[in-house]
Amino acid sequence: MSEFSLPALGQRAKTASRQLGRASTAQKNAALYAIADGLERNAAQILVANGLDVADAQAAGLSPALVDRLLLTEKRLAGMAADTRSVAALPDPVGEEYDGQLRPNGLRIARRRTPLGVLGVIYEARPNVTIDIAALSLKTGNAAILRGGKETLRSNLALVDVIQAALEEAGLPGDSILYIDSPDRALVTELLRMDQFVDMIIPRGGNALHRLCREQATIPVMTGGIGICHLFVDASADQTKAVEIIHNAKTQRPTVCNSLDTVLVHRDVAADFLPRMAARLAGDAVELRADPMSYLILERSANGSAANLKPAGPEDFDQEWLNLTLGVKVVGGLDEAIDHIAAHSTAHSDGILTESYSNAQRFVNEVDSAAVFVNASTRFNDGGQLGLGAEVAVSTQKLHARGPMGLQELTTYKWVVFGEGQVRA
Repeated sequence: MSEFSLPALGQRAKTASRQLGRASTAQKNAALYAIADGLERNAAQILVANGLDVADAQAAGLSPALVDRLLLTEKRLAGMAADTRSVAALPDPVGEEYDGQLRPNGLRIARRRTPLGVLGVIYEARPNVTIDIAALSLKTGNAAILRGGKETLRSNLALVDVIQAALEEAGLPGDSILYIDSPDRALVTELLRMDQFVDMIIPRGGNALHRLCREQATIPVMTGGIGICHLFVDASADQTKAVEIIHNAKTQRPTVCNSLDTVLVHRDVAADFLPRMAARLAGDAVELRADPMSYLILERSANGSAANLKPAGPEDFDQEWLNLTLGVKVVGGLDEAIDHIAAHSTAHSDGILTESYSNAQRFVNEVDSAAVFVNASTRFNDGGQLGLGAEVAVSTQKLHARGPMGLQELTTYKWVVFGEGQVRA
């Protein structure tokens, strides 16, 4: 520990970022393909390291949701490799010029996309973030300093070995992606204040981590990734489609930020719809936390199960469940649904299930979330699913970027002005 210097790490990353910013698209893509190949070639070693992390997490009593987040499988590794190749196949945004114009005085001006510089990324539990960050950072010419959770240290170090080997193979600076392998929590606060080296902080974790970053950082912080996600079942909804969308949004992967937390159901269809929904969710042992009206409907229905039905508590509609629990509430209509979402949503992923064009348009216009869905699962709020290849985070802020942060969101721009001797009068 005495020999470790975070400022020295920051200086190395800053130097690497200047070299990486000059790298060609071909070089960056070569590194990305080498990372994908390395993940497949070293899958056995990575899974062994991850298995040790998972065993320790289980022994320490971490929740099933957290254990699932840190778990790697052959399928998940294959998905990480595929996402990395997808990033390589995307257009390189660096150097792109836009908003060009010729001024009356003859000046030719345009905005040109440039890398942000050095990203500081602090994250918990998910080792796949290591690869996502590396892929998107490299493609956009950004260096990155990574600080993962202690519960995934072995997994992350195995993944960083793959990244470092790929950088060397592609002739890019190894310091482009650096990892803080010390569990000392004081280093997080130190990283948040290294504004002389780091250009943006991206936290990926729970409320406590985001709050720490907002309060302590002297560097711009891109927060988000905490979802209290809603779907509103309108009176006009196709109930068969709605049941399947809700089932997917809740059960496809319940431990992630874009999984469904609350279903709002129009009172005109609640008596018919809620039992159908409960029956579909019962097979996956989803526990329903129901408001008084929905509780009464479900309790009286043939599909109401005492084991999977509980009255909603005072805080239940402000929960990001990250498990197989779902809040259920009957609302009077679109106005009440929009008001509920405004009061309880984290502006991450919210949607309406409806066959009414006007209701869909009003919902889209009035619900101010990073991603708004019409007749689709909230699980689509994801960089890969939205065509970005991968993402570094899902931003719920309003400045710079919203939603999945892909390639363009990891760039800034400079004004480029070409003249022929003009001077300002």
